[in-house]
Amino acid sequence: MDLSIIIVNYNVRYFLEQALLSVERAIIGLETEVWVVDNNSADASVEMVRERFSWVKVIANQDNPGFSIANNQAIRQSTGKYVLLLNPDTVVEEDTFHRCYDFMETHPDGGGLGVRMIDGRGQFLPESKRGLPTPWVAFTKAFGLARLFSKSKRFGHYHLGYLAEDETHEVEVLAGAFMWMRREALDEVGLLDEDFFMYGEDIDLSYRLLKGGYKNYYLPTTNIIHYKGESTKRGSLNYVRVFYQAMIIFARKHFAGADAGAMIGLMRLGIYLRAVLTVIGNVWRALKFPLLDGVGIYLGLLLLKSLWSEYHFNDPNYFPDYINYLHFPAYTLLWTGSTFLGGGYDKPYDFSRLLKSLGIGTLLLFAIYGLLPENLRPSRALLLLGAAWAATWTLLVRAGAHFLQHGHLRVVGESDQRLLIVGSKDETERTLSLLQRAGVRRNYLGRIAPEKPTAESTTENDHVGRSGQLESLAKIYRAEELIFCSADLTIESIQRWMSRLGPGLEYRILPEASSSIIGSHRSDQRGTLYTIDVNLQIDEASNRRAKGLFDKGMALLLIVFVPLVIWLIKDKAAFVGDCFRVLFGSKTWVGYALPDPKLDALPKLKLGVLSPASGSGVTDPATLHQVNFLYARDYSVGEDWRLLARLFLE
Repeated sequence: MDLSIIIVNYNVRYFLEQALLSVERAIIGLETEVWVVDNNSADASVEMVRERFSWVKVIANQDNPGFSIANNQAIRQSTGKYVLLLNPDTVVEEDTFHRCYDFMETHPDGGGLGVRMIDGRGQFLPESKRGLPTPWVAFTKAFGLARLFSKSKRFGHYHLGYLAEDETHEVEVLAGAFMWMRREALDEVGLLDEDFFMYGEDIDLSYRLLKGGYKNYYLPTTNIIHYKGESTKRGSLNYVRVFYQAMIIFARKHFAGADAGAMIGLMRLGIYLRAVLTVIGNVWRALKFPLLDGVGIYLGLLLLKSLWSEYHFNDPNYFPDYINYLHFPAYTLLWTGSTFLGGGYDKPYDFSRLLKSLGIGTLLLFAIYGLLPENLRPSRALLLLGAAWAATWTLLVRAGAHFLQHGHLRVVGESDQRLLIVGSKDETERTLSLLQRAGVRRNYLGRIAPEKPTAESTTENDHVGRSGQLESLAKIYRAEELIFCSADLTIESIQRWMSRLGPGLEYRILPEASSSIIGSHRSDQRGTLYTIDVNLQIDEASNRRAKGLFDKGMALLLIVFVPLVIWLIKDKAAFVGDCFRVLFGSKTWVGYALPDPKLDALPKLKLGVLSPASGSGVTDPATLHQVNFLYARDYSVGEDWRLLARLFLE
């Protein structure tokens, strides 16, 4: 057996499907075995593998023992001369395994091998080659010096940024997404250390290979796509905690005395520092537009007051000072609040939704203004001018953010995003059908035919060009998104185009015979899917917001009127307690029914006072999961109203 490929999967079914399809192409000509170890996924990953990839050996764990244990389960049963640990969120080229096999055959001193990796935007991933995290290297990593001075030998050792990415090098650490290892070396140094749950096990094993007298190599002559962020959301506090705790385990294991103490201290300090920065970053990402909108609107109102007083009334002190701290904050809060409630801050940002929200807020302001006493109504004209400024400012903020991100001011809605599809006529039609069935709207520009046409396609004239002209065509048509049909293209060519065209475009791949179109464009977020699987309404931002408002509003209302409704409730003490728990966010009025063995497959909800199965007497877990699924799929606030009403009527 030449090669044993081991893939550990946890709830990334669609990425796993694409990875296995690429592996199926790449193993041709090699004697291989492929193992998928599933860590109790709730997304039907195991069923998909068994149905579509019958040649894959499956180990279906009943819990999640972690990355190291799961890999070791398969390694112990595998028989290949080489062992490859491969992430499920990767796509390998057709020649990847052959190139790695040939390289290791001609380098008998090699214990491990890594390859050049690119992300879902076609950009080189610096973790393709890494250095050992000694105390100094750990310091530069924890405090951001490695990122600031990535090309420096002194500060950039973590990612070996001073080594050319297109040259073969000896490296110290292999990336866990693609670890090609010699069986003999593993037999000598041992398998993955099972003290590591996730992260750090690749560093530990790489270091043990070096200590065992072997070399680790970086091979740039073949590439893989690695959709970062599919196992753990990298912008989360959990990622920070798990990653740096893994570094502490590594330090305790491999360093002694002052070195160990220094590194552990640095890692602990790094945990707190990165946690603070992560919280600040997450808060800024969530609140940057409301804050920018609010500050800009308020300052604009102050300026408008001054100008209107001076030029219309010829009196700079015409308006009383109290409107600065009474009316203007109220106007600002109502406009930003209406924008929030109307979905003006939901992604993708939509100008029409923003203006509609501001319009509703303005109408509400005028209604409230008309009910105020005469002495509290300073100026309708000022209110109208303020509404115009609010619309102008919020549009300018979003246009500026768009320019900083994309380098142009051509702001389009999601349905106007300019799409080119690269593939055959049949696969292009299938792509368009999938997009339509998934409810995805795009401005479809045309089809780009594969460079080598088939006999049947030589007379076709329904395409806008051939793939050899892709760079020029993308510019001419000002494309913003490309979908590659992998049934008609090689993975190598797809990766080449992604790298050439760069991160200015969004890229997705339609795997052959798949019902999902896959892409990923940020390392701190999960990848994006266009799939015909059922859309869960409860995962929509507007519905999430409506559910939250329903929870808080009803909790507050019931607390105020508790003397009038308490006699309708059997367990009065628990009811009052639940009202406060919902109000303060530890519970929701309607949550999922328990027990549910596949709860991880559904969007997360807080523990519910009620569930869709309340009062039914159903206890079968499989039935409860179906009830939960239907609740998530068809969610509306009206359903929560109905279920809460039953609490009083039954």
